[in-house]
Amino acid sequence: MNADSQAAVTDCLEAARACDAPIIIETSLWQLTGHSYGNGDPILGLTRYLADLTALSKSDRYRTVPVLFHTDHIKGPDALRILSAAIRGVPYRASTVSLDSSELSEEENIDLICRLCEIADDAEVPLSLEVEAGIDAGVTELAAADRLLGAVEASHPNRLALWAPGVGTQHGLSMRRDAFSPAAVEQHQRRASEICGRPIGIALHGSSGLSESDLRAGVAAGVVKVNWSSESLLIRSRAAQEYYATHACELEKTHPNWKSAAMDNGVQSFVSTRYVPAVIHRIQTLGGEGQAAEWHDRR
Repeated sequence: MNADSQAAVTDCLEAARACDAPIIIETSLWQLTGHSYGNGDPILGLTRYLADLTALSKSDRYRTVPVLFHTDHIKGPDALRILSAAIRGVPYRASTVSLDSSELSEEENIDLICRLCEIADDAEVPLSLEVEAGIDAGVTELAAADRLLGAVEASHPNRLALWAPGVGTQHGLSMRRDAFSPAAVEQHQRRASEICGRPIGIALHGSSGLSESDLRAGVAAGVVKVNWSSESLLIRSRAAQEYYATHACELEKTHPNWKSAAMDNGVQSFVSTRYVPAVIHRIQTLGGEGQAAEWHDRR
């Protein structure tokens, strides 16, 4: 779940708790630099995000919910500094990290991933990495897995856990150029696992707008992580729009309930009633319901 605010994080944990499911909470660069967290400073944003998530996940209400924190869509000249902080801890650490490779050559992608591995080695911290390749450019050729995963695995074995190739999806809610291909997911999952000598899961980007049958087919083919952002934002923003439209009279200063209606708790509680059921449905669609106990057993 690409959670855009503290309220969204709470709702995601609430949904996971209701489903007895593990959940991955991820943030992108625009959240870290956004007003809710860093207000222009991505390291401050990372610090606040991790501190808030850690406090919430360790609370009595959500203590049984297995939570991973993932950095996603971190790109640009500041990417290495941000991801280094996520690895080393500010003071809390990310669980998994990935680079946004959309503006990188394959050589640059490999170099930066290897530098992150060196940072983790130097800091003596565990780290799981996701490698991306051509996510919005149709279906990635299998040879790209050999080039990218092979180079990283040869230099830094046992760091890679996720492979994010293009499988016909696109980020956002625009019309898709290519059909989603579960067959490509299966082929890439098999090849990535062969290259690394252990099971490697496929990360599915650009999942907004996919049908339930597509999502289930993807999971059956080897998808273990599904990024969800655009559709999630749409649900929350439409719920907020509905709240202000239906509570307009209460927001007049002469109304006896205006203060409670104007408080952040009013709109966020309303949004939660629309959003949490959607997250629960998505967890159920992807097969995460009831998996928390298995997660704890593996840990």
